[in-house]
Amino acid sequence: MGEKQLLLFVKNTELGKVKTRLAKTIGAEKALYIYKALLHHTSTISAKVSALRKVYYTNFIASNDEFESSKFEKRLQASGDLGDKMYAGIKESFGERAEKVVVIGSDCYEINESIIEKAFESLSNFDYVLGPAKDGGYYLIGMKERNKAVFENMVWSTENVLLDTILCIKEQNKTYFLLPTLTDVDEEKDLGELRNFL
Repeated sequence: MGEKQLLLFVKNTELGKVKTRLAKTIGAEKALYIYKALLHHTSTISAKVSALRKVYYTNFIASNDEFESSKFEKRLQASGDLGDKMYAGIKESFGERAEKVVVIGSDCYEINESIIEKAFESLSNFDYVLGPAKDGGYYLIGMKERNKAVFENMVWSTENVLLDTILCIKEQNKTYFLLPTLTDVDEEKDLGELRNFL
């Protein structure tokens, strides 16, 4: 099981500290509610994936939350920017004998277990896998060897993250596979089906 590892990077559910862009238009309490719905969805689909699953929290390791300890290992995110945090988790996984590592966040309500399984499958034939987000970033990244370069000198949460990552992969003469383009929920216009929770 440990040769395939799925890493989930999540924020602790604290009022005013999650979905801040969304909160500007719907308020902090509703934004927190939406984030909890996203966490529930991410937990549900991830639990169905055949892999060792790890959840990395921002501030503290939560107990009795959406991520059951019987299904998910729980760890703290490293310090630094998003790239530093992801790379530290990936480095840890390859140090624990992983052969394929896939990283997701908790902002994509359209992602499902088959997409994550497809990500792992694609790593049998490609060096990297990316899940493009409609905002120009990505909702998923996977690889079969650790490489810090794809996380360095990135301006996170901008429209060029995916493109810059692809250019970095090409510069290394590595191959990549693109999954379907999905929506990350950052602003009210991104809510889609999640509007039903309001």
